[in-house]
Amino acid sequence: MNYQPPMDPYLDVVHQDEDVLVLNKPSGLLSVPGRQAMHKDSLQSRAQQQFPTATTVHRLDMETSGLIVMALNKPSHVAISRQFEQRQIGKQYIARVSGHLVDDSGEIAAPLICDWPNRPKQIVDFEHGKQALTQWTVISREAQTTLVSLKPVTGRSHQLRVHMLHIGHAIVGDQLYASGHALFDYDRLHLHSQTLQFTHPGIGSVMSFNEPATF
Repeated sequence: MNYQPPMDPYLDVVHQDEDVLVLNKPSGLLSVPGRQAMHKDSLQSRAQQQFPTATTVHRLDMETSGLIVMALNKPSHVAISRQFEQRQIGKQYIARVSGHLVDDSGEIAAPLICDWPNRPKQIVDFEHGKQALTQWTVISREAQTTLVSLKPVTGRSHQLRVHMLHIGHAIVGDQLYASGHALFDYDRLHLHSQTLQFTHPGIGSVMSFNEPATF
């Protein structure tokens, strides 16, 4: 891939204290460094330049923008990782999808597995896939598209992108899964991690962050 991550802002810090770092990742920037030298620039490497102890707890796809929390010490990393494993993290995404959803809300329960010959693509596989559940709500219907709120109950790779494709409404600008006008009329993936909520590992209170999408 031709990797040209955005440079401005170089690092968008939403919140920082002695235990956690909350960042707003731009679309086009890897969450963690890739294997090749040209893919070393990432949210993690940028964060560690300013906060050397920062460690990655979860990731967003390169094309997805929005909120990510990092840990700044080992106890915080363990505590936040446990919240992700036990599905105690509040996550809400906003996406623009092709076409018009008929209902105003619903859920998609479709197990996912890596499409190995075409990796990193994922596919729905009811026989061998891992359980995956997404809840969705319509925000507004536009001329050719629908703006939706997406809540991933599980956290599978490419879950939101494949689930929306599965019900016939690919997220626009998706280089892997969209096609036709849904792909070519948009310069980026219209998927954004808008809300992130977790229990602070140091003080024990619930922290909630909201970062509106720019698309």
